[in-house]
Parts: sequence; C-alpha cells; structure tokens
Amino acid sequence: MKIIPLSEGSFTIDQTKEFVPFDKEKDDLQQRTRGSLLVEIQPFLIILENDVLLLDTGLGFTDERDQLQLHNNLLAHGVNPLDVTKVLMTHLHKDHAGGIGKKDKFTGEWHMSFPNATYYVNEKEWNEAVKPGNPSYFPEPLMALANASQLELIGDEGMINENIRYQLSGAHAIYHQVFWITEHEETAFFGGDEAPQWQQMKSKFVAKYDYDGRKSMELRQTWMDVGKQEGWTFLFYHDIGTPVVKV
Repeated sequence: MKIIPLSEGSFTIDQTKEFVPFDKEKDDLQQRTRGSLLVEIQPFLIILENDVLLLDTGLGFTDERDQLQLHNNLLAHGVNPLDVTKVLMTHLHKDHAGGIGKKDKFTGEWHMSFPNATYYVNEKEWNEAVKPGNPSYFPEPLMALANASQLELIGDEGMINENIRYQLSGAHAIYHQVFWITEHEETAFFGGDEAPQWQQMKSKFVAKYDYDGRKSMELRQTWMDVGKQEGWTFLFYHDIGTPVVKV
C-alpha cells in the first residue's frame, strides 16, 4: 500500500463557507474574519496491487492553464488521472467534492475528472446533496456525475471489495461515511471531517460546525483506541502539518 497526500494548500473558512487561500509565510490569521478556521485541503491517493484509489476530491480549483490542480498533483507523483479506478467520497460538501468533475470553459459542459473510475457515495448523502438551496454543496458537478454512469450509491455499512470497508458515521454531516483500506495486514483509516486533524484525535474537542459535535468527539476516541490496538495509519484531510500518522 502506497499512501500519497495531495495537498491543495491552506485556506481559511468562516460562516460564509468560502475557502480563501492562506499563505502561512505571509498571511496573518488574526486579520481574517472573526472565527475563521485555518485548514488544509488534502485528498489522498492510495495505490494498491489491484486498485488506484482517490479519497475525496478537493476544491476543484484550476491553474492558469485551466488544468485541474488535483490532476497536476497526481501527475507530479507519476500517476495519470486515467489510472484512478475508485473515488471514495466521505461526503459531498464542496471542499471534498469540488474536484468530482470539471467544467469546459469553452463549451460549458461538465466532464468527470476521473473518467475510468467508479465514484462511491452514500445513497442518503447523495439525496441530501442534490436538494436545491444548500450552500454546503455544489450542484453542477453532482448533476454531471449523475449523468456519467459512474456513480455507485452505497448503503450504511459494507465492503466495496476485500480491501475497502465503509460505514455511515453521521456526525459531521448527517450522512457522512468513513473508510478502512486494508492490504497485507496494513490498514489505513480515512475519517474525513470527523477525524480531520491529528490534534483532534488527542483531545476531547466538540466542533460547532459538526451536525453532531459530541458524536464526532466520541467517534474519534473510539477510532483512536482501536487504531492504537490494531496499528492503523490515520489520514487527516484538513491537517496542515501532519497528514499521515501511524499509531
């Protein structure tokens, strides 16, 4: 198992739910809106013997050449986006699902960012995300995915194959899910926004931005205890300094 963090950079976010780039060398967090959070945006690539997995898809930002930043990050690690076989989505908030697809700036058409991959989404989360008027979701790429025949809606708990287990956790978003990826007795755990940073795993922190902050805290404690016993590798989507920790 090879694990590669795909950082898209650091950002602040406030009640507007807009992600504003943050330069750690130049910017001052105190100058941002009161209550702003400083986070990393960091999908993960996991290369297995028979699968190339992407865990969440980032913000979907592009560079000056209109190239998807997520694609650039993959290519920098020698991975062609066409080689991604599965995209595992913890939930569909726009900072996790913005890179699902890309809009052609000339035709206005949306195309899947990973045309050879199956996208795995909790069915209840999907139904929630496609409701109109929720600022946490970005409807256009979701509609493109619905029309691309690459969407696999999954239930509350189960196995995608012998290497990938999922479970509805429902604490950050009501239908958030988490994943365990196992190969050759090594297990990587991806908790999305319920286990977003290493520091939160070590403290009893209740986040106001969670659907159920206390449940998130309790889940983190449980995952940490089991992870220590079984030697999991934790992947932290929003951690600026410590994206991967083996306990």
